[in-house]
Amino acid sequence: MTGAALAPGAATLGVLGGGQLGRMFVHAAQGLGFRVAVLEPDPASPAGAAADRHLQAAYEDEAALSALADACAAVTTEFENVPAAALRRLAATRPVAPAAEAVEVCQHRAQEKRCFAEAGVPCAPHALIESAEDLTRPALAALLPGLLKTARMGYDGKGQRAVAHAAELPAAWRALGGVPCVLEQRLPLRHEVSVIVARGHDGQAVHLPLQQNLHRDGILAVTQVPAPDIDPATAERAVALALRLAERLAYVGVLCVEFFVLADGSLVANEMAPRPHNSGHYSIDACDVSQFDLQVRTLAGLPLAAPRQHSAAVMINLLGDLWFDGAAGAASVASAASARSAAPAPRTPDWGAVLALPGAHLHLYGKAEPRPGRKMGHLTLTAAEPAQARARALQAAAVLGLPPF
Repeated sequence: MTGAALAPGAATLGVLGGGQLGRMFVHAAQGLGFRVAVLEPDPASPAGAAADRHLQAAYEDEAALSALADACAAVTTEFENVPAAALRRLAATRPVAPAAEAVEVCQHRAQEKRCFAEAGVPCAPHALIESAEDLTRPALAALLPGLLKTARMGYDGKGQRAVAHAAELPAAWRALGGVPCVLEQRLPLRHEVSVIVARGHDGQAVHLPLQQNLHRDGILAVTQVPAPDIDPATAERAVALALRLAERLAYVGVLCVEFFVLADGSLVANEMAPRPHNSGHYSIDACDVSQFDLQVRTLAGLPLAAPRQHSAAVMINLLGDLWFDGAAGAASVASAASARSAAPAPRTPDWGAVLALPGAHLHLYGKAEPRPGRKMGHLTLTAAEPAQARARALQAAAVLGLPPF
């Protein structure tokens, strides 16, 4: 961004995408007095319902992009798979953060891993597979057992297959549609962690505390902050690597970098997201500056105060499974599609019992239809001490029928 910062209350900000991340950005921006316009094709999107203006159109619709540029002083995105061409179109006349070039890197696993290497950030040994002929390369055997992941569009455990032996590779590749994929060596993992950084137009960068994450069926289930099993030196290394990536990309905005902590204590980068992240939702209730506040500030060119965590926190993801009997077991069904076809009428979880717990902060995203595996909201339990926050989160999990952690 060139020129003066956008004064709170004096402009309209734009968002490409209408999901829950956009909704929480809208709330943060409106808290500073900004108006928000959302470009999103879904007429019932969470962000569109909260925004001051909802442009219901495809992301690459020329007329809608022109209307968004006319209405807004600056534009961001709330998900990484927004067409880069749309960001470039907007950037011709308006500040856009993050830039299309950075978003494109995060849209393709091979480009992402190349960026890791160029920044000196370790990642898992891997190989790009673009054709059936590539599957016969002898060097692939050194990466097995591994995970075959689509190069584009994979998220929340989708678009990937476990492969134990070379003979399984062709079938796994066909099952993923025969599209370009990345084969990653499976490594001995101890923990999963993430770092959220915010970098301004002037290169100033701040970060949230390290987050320790638990995934179930490829979807984030629980985030704990402070990270209970991570030593300070490892946390410092993860933060330093995330900041290095942001600098390498000349990044402006909020960036999340996910890491694996291996059995020997070393760190490898898993992936990065050019936006706020599910693992950072706790910051709304446990920090004086949330990841969405940081997103607003980076977009508007406002000062980036280093976030301070004032409460220990445990965040629990609330999936659509909770709206059906046997919620804890619903995620283990063969597929979400079959679960939906067999699911009975939804029921409302016992929010009263959850909200009776001290330090409970419930966030529902305004999605009308609960479905197994669909992110419907999150619950953050805060307390003065980490053990107390964890105990309350375990109580909440028991109320909701979720497994302990």
